[in-house]
Amino acid sequence: MAKITMIKAITEALDEELARDEKVLVFGEDVGKNGGVFRATEGLHDKYGNERVFDTPLAESGIGGLAAGLALQGFRVVPEIQFFGFVYEAMDEIAGHISRMHFRLGGTRKMPVTFRAPFGGGVHTPELHADSLEGLVAQMPGLRVVIPSSPYDAKGLLISAIRSNDPVVFLEHMKLYRSFKEEVPDEAYTVPLDKAKVVLEGTDISIISYGAMVRESLKAAEELAKQDVKAEVVDLRTVSPLDEETILNSVKKTGRVVIVQEAQRQAGVGAQVASLIAEKGILYLEAPINRVSAPNTPYPFSEAESDWLPNKQDIIDKVKENMNF
Repeated sequence: MAKITMIKAITEALDEELARDEKVLVFGEDVGKNGGVFRATEGLHDKYGNERVFDTPLAESGIGGLAAGLALQGFRVVPEIQFFGFVYEAMDEIAGHISRMHFRLGGTRKMPVTFRAPFGGGVHTPELHADSLEGLVAQMPGLRVVIPSSPYDAKGLLISAIRSNDPVVFLEHMKLYRSFKEEVPDEAYTVPLDKAKVVLEGTDISIISYGAMVRESLKAAEELAKQDVKAEVVDLRTVSPLDEETILNSVKKTGRVVIVQEAQRQAGVGAQVASLIAEKGILYLEAPINRVSAPNTPYPFSEAESDWLPNKQDIIDKVKENMNF
């Protein structure tokens, strides 16, 4: 078992699934010989050939249509949207067809499609590259939306997604690709979809988050512990559908909650979590639900992103506000 980065864990997951099932196909812009813009598919084209790991034209609508057609023909496909901010061009296929196909055909056909895409800020990308659009796809029935926060989860969740017969949008935060390493088994393994994880046990307040904000939440919890506040950190991992049981059990345990997301506040995943707690767990609460998010503005140019993105101190401030209610 080696310590590896998230990007390496993703490559391993793709490699192992390509080796396990000849029906698995990986395609997208520059994922072939070039190995992808972040090198997530590095070496896979040489190993499996151009029929199984191949480049597409620079046309996300074409990638979506190809994914739908190949899945209907029995292939298990893993298309890459090079940056999730480019997903709008593929939304007709993803939302209008792939997400609906199981229902449209009365359950007689499956849609084993896993759309991979990097997203998120903090790495000074150009406009449209850093947008957090998970709320957009989380709203669509028929799609599962998965966002790992660690190398171990990334590999296990991606393998589970590829093996699933349902369409999955698998989002990989760019800032996490090479920011830290952890031990990851060399062999294939799965992490269950639709299941949140308590990554830090606590008794005073629940911090519920996903993606890169899990790392910020853990940093905040570390600082809060020095002030004798024991925060519990919950990683959603799958943001649609939500793991209601884990969320509500944590809130019942602590009686207080701060929900953290990098995306803008309006209509985001955090709002759905807050709604769930308000509907099914309001009597557990000792204070109002607090949320940390980006402002309701377009993502700024990179020079200003550090002021725009939520951070550890924002989380600490909201926890203190909640504790002092």
